[in-house]
Parts: sequence; C-alpha cells; structure tokens
Amino acid sequence: MFQPRIPVNPLPTGTVTPLVQPTVTADIAPHHTADAVACNHHHAPAAPTPAPAPPSAVRLSPAGLAVVVAGGAGAVLVVGTVLVSMLLAVAVSAASVAVCAVVLRSLLNGQQRRR
Repeated sequence: MFQPRIPVNPLPTGTVTPLVQPTVTADIAPHHTADAVACNHHHAPAAPTPAPAPPSAVRLSPAGLAVVVAGGAGAVLVVGTVLVSMLLAVAVSAASVAVCAVVLRSLLNGQQRRR
C-alpha cells in the first residue's frame, strides 16, 4: 500500500521498461493494526469498467468517396448562395435607404425655398 508505483517509459521500439528499478527493503512490512469494522448499510458492488474500443479507421469505397465529395460541393454551393443572397439583400436595402434620404432632402430643401 505504501510502496510507490513507478511509471513506465514506452520506447519507440515497443518494449516497455521502467524508469527506475524499484528496490525492496526488508524492514518495511505491512502491519495490520485492527480489523475493518463492518458497517450496517449495504454497498453496491463495484462495476467493472469497460475496456475502451480501439480506434477504427474510416474506409470509403470509391462510390462513398464520390458521395462525400458531391455532398461537400453541394453544401458549399448552398452556403455560398445563401451568403450572396444575404449580401444582395443588404445592398438593396442600403440603396433604397440612400434613395429615400435623397428624396427627403430634396423635399425639405424645396419647402425651405418656397418660404
């Protein structure tokens, strides 16, 4: 329990060697001071943790690759169309606001000259 766990260093060759060789001392021995006291409530048993799945590589057939490329091209075209239409809407709105400002200015200038 009180012995340190030495981390291992994985080498590129695939062999695993410890960084420091642990030394065993004879004077350290586990001592049991008292027995564990039983509690009056029930504990749930520890569930084993599932092993992580190995990473799987995505492999596409030529037809699957063509579908992915076509889908990507379609997405780019749709997003481009939406962005261009939004830019066009902003440009048309700005032009109409500018025309309204010019018309209002000419109307206000015409009223001031008549007085």
